[in-house]
Amino acid sequence: MAKILITYSTTDGHTRSICEHLQNLVARQHDVVLSALDDDPGIDLSPFDKVVIGASIRYGKHQQQVLDFIKRNQVALESKSNAFFSVNVVARKPEKNTPETNPYLQKFLKKITWEPVNLAVFAGKIDYPRYGFVDKHMIRFILWMGKGPTDLTGTFEFTDWNKVDEFGELISRM
Repeated sequence: MAKILITYSTTDGHTRSICEHLQNLVARQHDVVLSALDDDPGIDLSPFDKVVIGASIRYGKHQQQVLDFIKRNQVALESKSNAFFSVNVVARKPEKNTPETNPYLQKFLKKITWEPVNLAVFAGKIDYPRYGFVDKHMIRFILWMGKGPTDLTGTFEFTDWNKVDEFGELISRM
């Protein structure tokens, strides 16, 4: 039984939901600790055998705290089994839902020198009613340009939970 850290950065909570789902799957075989980078950016990686990092996108970027965490812990990350996944709405499109084809993940990987062993991309969620005025209209405009849903009263989840389950199995085996 390995000790696994799943740490994440989330903007609206959906990345946390994906991480909780992964935790439930992987905890059947391993000891899993879930930690938000907001709550514990300085978490000590030494007790863990494996580290998984999940990160959301807002306006085309992962949060700075993800970059900072990776830079601060690169040596430890490289010494362990590891994985990274990105959650973004553009991944709802079949031609942009793999690590190789997702533009946000590819852009992020060019910003860091750490090379995650395992990568994944999951389509996110749009929850217009939860957003403030500016985010609601900015996101709507971005989705209108990308031919996505624009109904400001709607919540649209694009996550392929089977794909998340497959990634959970990979985490258990890595």
